[in-house]
Amino acid sequence: MTDTAIDRPSSTDSGAARLTRRMARGAAFLGSEVAIMAGAMSWVSERNLVAAMSNAGGFGVIACGAMTTDLLDAEIAATKALTDKPFGVNLITMHPDLMALIAVCAKHRVGHVVLAGGLPPKGSLEAIKAPREDGSRAKVICFAPTLALAKKLIRSGVDALVIEGMEAGGHIGPVSTSVLAQEMLPEIAEAVPVFVAGGIGRGQAIAGYLDMGAAGVQLGTRFVCANESIAHPKFKQAFIRASARDAVASVQIDPRLPVIPVRALKNAGGELFTAKQREVAQSLDEGAVAMAEAQLAIEHYWAGALRRAVIDGDVEHGSVMAGQSVGMVTKEEPITDIIATLLDEAAEALAARAA
Repeated sequence: MTDTAIDRPSSTDSGAARLTRRMARGAAFLGSEVAIMAGAMSWVSERNLVAAMSNAGGFGVIACGAMTTDLLDAEIAATKALTDKPFGVNLITMHPDLMALIAVCAKHRVGHVVLAGGLPPKGSLEAIKAPREDGSRAKVICFAPTLALAKKLIRSGVDALVIEGMEAGGHIGPVSTSVLAQEMLPEIAEAVPVFVAGGIGRGQAIAGYLDMGAAGVQLGTRFVCANESIAHPKFKQAFIRASARDAVASVQIDPRLPVIPVRALKNAGGELFTAKQREVAQSLDEGAVAMAEAQLAIEHYWAGALRRAVIDGDVEHGSVMAGQSVGMVTKEEPITDIIATLLDEAAEALAARAA
């Protein structure tokens, strides 16, 4: 097992001290050295990247996605073999075996469960937070796309929230990160730790959100090209070549299909998704599928398209999900270097503000 500690920012000691204070609440909540979470990215956020992130002082999160209970069980065990630091597991609320997946997390004493994809189903929060044989309890982190939903989740007992703007990669909402942060942080940041996500590529932005009251941040796109990421070399090269305007959101072509937009790099895969929507809409017209089946067909498309790009390297026909911060990904480098750079930039920004 390797344990490579991050390099603390040294060029601006006052800035580093301010950064440590700003991140103290988030880091204590996560049990990590710094309050930087690696967003759960299907096929990318697996044992190697997750363990490397936690070993580097941040907080890695396994992307369960459409995994079976057996696959998640094996992935958690494999991650624990690579790190003794805390990490989380991201579960999709619409997964048909959600409660069984929660039980797998409990079996491994996973300390943090991140729920994504909608409101937590009845009984799921209670199952996650139930005391274990050793007396420990897992903490629940949920995504909150609106202030009203954030307040509802806090009342229901979630331990922390992630507010993610439309600049992010993968499934996105309609509002930008900066607007969400301005609207929500003053209202909820005292109640629970809040992590800001979406479009963050440099430490200066991290410093800004911490100053606004965030307990920490979550980044995904910035870590795709880490040396420890198993993403196909062609997938990483697509990131390195891309600019912010290349990361575009998918378009909904049929109002009956409540398709959540997905941000990815422009390629033929976007046209294939449009064709898939037409195919599913026609099936609805013909009565061949119910609405729930239609939505599931769309999600299965994304899972397969993303795998083709990430694992097989088909960056033309697969889905190259990326946030608009992709333009700030310029090379492949160790995750320790990425985190050290982000911390150094954030410390310099905080020192400049203090001066």
